[in-house]
Amino acid sequence: MKQTKPNWFRQKIHSTPESKHVRALLSSLNLNTVCSEAACPNRNRCYADGTATFLILGRNCTRNCRFCNIAGGTPELVDPGEPERVALAAKGMELSHVVITSVTRDDLTDGGANHFAETVRWIRDLLPEASIELLVPDFGGSERSLRIVLDSGPDVLNHNVETIPGLYPEVRPGADYRRSLDLLEISSNDGFVTKSGIMLGFGESADQVIETFADLAGAGIDILTVGQYLPPSPTHYPVKRYVSPEEFDLLSVKASNLGIARVVAGPLVRSSFRAGETYKSLIKQWQDAERGVFVAKKGED
Repeated sequence: MKQTKPNWFRQKIHSTPESKHVRALLSSLNLNTVCSEAACPNRNRCYADGTATFLILGRNCTRNCRFCNIAGGTPELVDPGEPERVALAAKGMELSHVVITSVTRDDLTDGGANHFAETVRWIRDLLPEASIELLVPDFGGSERSLRIVLDSGPDVLNHNVETIPGLYPEVRPGADYRRSLDLLEISSNDGFVTKSGIMLGFGESADQVIETFADLAGAGIDILTVGQYLPPSPTHYPVKRYVSPEEFDLLSVKASNLGIARVVAGPLVRSSFRAGETYKSLIKQWQDAERGVFVAKKGED
């Protein structure tokens, strides 16, 4: 049965000088964003605010997740000049928090880890005051690739589990739930601010969602995003139901009660939704509460 989209998804189209600047800058530097490629419902608002989430390593993904709008097919050659151009764009946009993600590149021996690391290095060089958030794939379970990324020193290591484990065969056939939890746990144990996200509306039960929250809390994540799944087209995995804003609020409380420090939940929430604001508020909380906790999480002497 086809679901009717509720009216809380309606948004005004924002057109501002900032949005025009962002689009022009990205075009001039030949850069991709997950905002456009994944058809994010917030892309116009983010561009209007002068922000974007960079998509590196091409536009073609080696996997075929049934919820995702990013194209599959033969991956492009890795562009060695892309990390510098991302840093130039971040500087041109005067970003204080830079979010970078990629398509999954199972064709590369390192899964694209060195390209992520090089992008971090360029941003540190051109925009040293900015915090950096990396939304990474699972690197096929390679801890060596993950270590390459962590050694580059991102401020936030983000990896989305996307849905409950029982739906992986249908929704994420190329992924592995345990592998994703291991990646998050390694990153958290190494002292990194660690983040994950899940979408609702695939047909999961409330108990299954809470169990997934508990798994993520057990892996040590600090930030959780929870949003509504919206099929990009009629050929994608069908939405089974729309979750009300009130239910998102209740789930946010439940996730917080499990020990997750920051929970951002709502129908239009995506991984990079208010990412900089969320990270900075978390750091301020740690600084205000106990300097020792902040030192431990950030690896300072």
